[in-house]
Amino acid sequence: MKTTPSSKSNRLFLTAALFILATIVAIPLVASTPQAPGPGSIAGHWTGVLEIPGQKMEFDVDFAAKDGGWTGDISIPIQKAKDLPLAGITVQGAQITFIIQGVPGDPTFKGEISADGKKIAGKMTQSGGTFAFSLERGDPTAKILEALAGFDKIAETALQSLRVPGAAIAILKDDRVVYSKGFGFKDVEKKTPVTPETLFAIGSSSKAFTVFSLGKLVDEGKVDWDKPLRTYIPWFRLYDKEAGERLTPRDMVTHRSGLPRHDLLWYNNPTATRENLVRSLAYLQPSADLREKWQYNNLMFLTAGYLLETLTGKGWEDAVRSLVFEPLGMTRSNFSVLESQKDNDFALPYDFENKAFKKIPFRDITTVGPAGAINSSAVEMSNWVAVHLADGKFKGQELLAPQTVADMHKAHMVTGSAAETRDLMALSYGMGWFTDVYRGHRRVHHGGNIDGFSALVSFLPDDGVGFVVLTNMNGTPYPELLVRSAIDRILGLETRDWIGDAVKRRDQAEAATKKAGEKKNSRKIPGTKPAHPLADYAGIYAHPGYGELTVHFKDGRLEFVYNGIATRLDHWHYETFSGVKIVDPTYEDFKLTFRNDVNGRVAAISALFEPTVDEIVLTKKPDARQFDPAYLEKFVGRYDLSGQVIAISLQGNVLFATIPGQPVLELQPDLGGEFVLKQVKTVTLRFIVDDKGVVTGIESIQPDGTYEGKRMK
Repeated sequence: MKTTPSSKSNRLFLTAALFILATIVAIPLVASTPQAPGPGSIAGHWTGVLEIPGQKMEFDVDFAAKDGGWTGDISIPIQKAKDLPLAGITVQGAQITFIIQGVPGDPTFKGEISADGKKIAGKMTQSGGTFAFSLERGDPTAKILEALAGFDKIAETALQSLRVPGAAIAILKDDRVVYSKGFGFKDVEKKTPVTPETLFAIGSSSKAFTVFSLGKLVDEGKVDWDKPLRTYIPWFRLYDKEAGERLTPRDMVTHRSGLPRHDLLWYNNPTATRENLVRSLAYLQPSADLREKWQYNNLMFLTAGYLLETLTGKGWEDAVRSLVFEPLGMTRSNFSVLESQKDNDFALPYDFENKAFKKIPFRDITTVGPAGAINSSAVEMSNWVAVHLADGKFKGQELLAPQTVADMHKAHMVTGSAAETRDLMALSYGMGWFTDVYRGHRRVHHGGNIDGFSALVSFLPDDGVGFVVLTNMNGTPYPELLVRSAIDRILGLETRDWIGDAVKRRDQAEAATKKAGEKKNSRKIPGTKPAHPLADYAGIYAHPGYGELTVHFKDGRLEFVYNGIATRLDHWHYETFSGVKIVDPTYEDFKLTFRNDVNGRVAAISALFEPTVDEIVLTKKPDARQFDPAYLEKFVGRYDLSGQVIAISLQGNVLFATIPGQPVLELQPDLGGEFVLKQVKTVTLRFIVDDKGVVTGIESIQPDGTYEGKRMK
């Protein structure tokens, strides 16, 4: 809800309420006049509405008996005012009066208690303004449960309609879990049911844990969101040198680094360390300037996690465990699907293929963990939601300063995406959280999708309501749609058939995908063939950022392996080949184009690993023997090249050529077993070897011809 600028009284009330947040600290609640005979005790929780011109401001009040009188507090969610002390609480018959203590203008409530003791109605006065208010007795959790009557059926039906094996759901009101259930199966084959304790991968919902942990260091003065990252990691570089010098931690966790995703660099990478991946950023082309636009980037969150490691001296896992998991009692939550499988209650990952659920392999993404490797349950994730609804507090302990939490939740970058419906405002991004407005209610949320799992953490800060939905299905909209359905009922909004609408869209999309697939080969040029025998394409190809890709020739076919994923290559046309799934479908239909060098040899591969920038070019590496001193030793000696003596020597694993009257020249390994002169790239040396493997001569290949020489004894 928005304030109404034209209302002077409204401004006074809002200003006063905010003023108390900034100035009042632990003030004792004031006991007041004992209750006279009337409609019954006022003790308990009351929810109400204050009628301010142009809006209805929701608030709630708690009353409790104390020393023959009454104490109480008031909370105004939209103003982030929580448990402000009440004074002057008097009850005479059906009349009740109370004042918000310490607020300028003495906001005073005077009302009448209904005959059944369930309602209070009256006027609030402040600084000369008078506003109607009403209160209704009741446990807010009971009201939520009442609103969720029949929700089990919605959740179960949605599993079937959206083809989801299982789901765990938790709903909170402030710090209390009011709804927690499991639906469907964590193991379809064994028909093992999901429970609220079942562990699921939460994917990118992990990002906010990395930000929260860094936020703790911000509170302690160990890091500043807005200082250059190189303040803390001096060697850090980006492809754009200036951007690398200016990039800040805030830039990284708001997706405004200028880099697009480049996800295939880290996906399934079994060998790279986190430092390796951070260093690789220096070789990744950006698609925008720093802070120019919002572009989702997992590598930047990996870098944020590496920053956390640098500052704490701990691994990201240990830092998050001590800063977040332990204070929140998240004892079973972990950082690897390998660890989850050691638990006695975990979900298996699934996809839907050929009209049936298909169990798929767990994908270990530990290396890029800060961006998405956490596994947890609906029960333990409830504590995570609770600390955000309480502005950084959990069970009375402040884990993070309220202003730091608010900084994470506010919009920093518009995403540029259009609103899906009129019920949703276009998305923005905070720090590890998406933000939008759902049907007039501010919402903070983040989904997570990783092989076989989809998750959503979502909450309405001004309404004090939060949600966790975890599933074991690949890329399903189930979590978001179920949360929308729950919000509509809890807030008394007009309901919509979110599930039914999604099923219709899915069916239309599947029909379109099938039709498009039928035309998949229409871009293939018929009648062409590769320029080389297939064996010539085999080799290791490398890029300074993307690392190595290996092409194998076996059983008359080509296949390539990148980051541990093997994919068969079928000829497409000319020098382009197309990926065919062997086991993992990641590179199915992925196109690799081979490039030749000036000598007609297969020298490089180009591919759109990141479709928003130029093709990534991986250069073919020379034969590994050309870096082996034991192999190179046989080339050492003196050669007579048309009367000119060339002496070849070996230092370490590098050959050098010495020609009288000239500087010593370094020989760099080249394709085809040849060597190119480092200082004169136009000159190539090729050693002549006989059938017995004996080096008998040398050739100097130059632009004007090829000069032959014999080895001297």
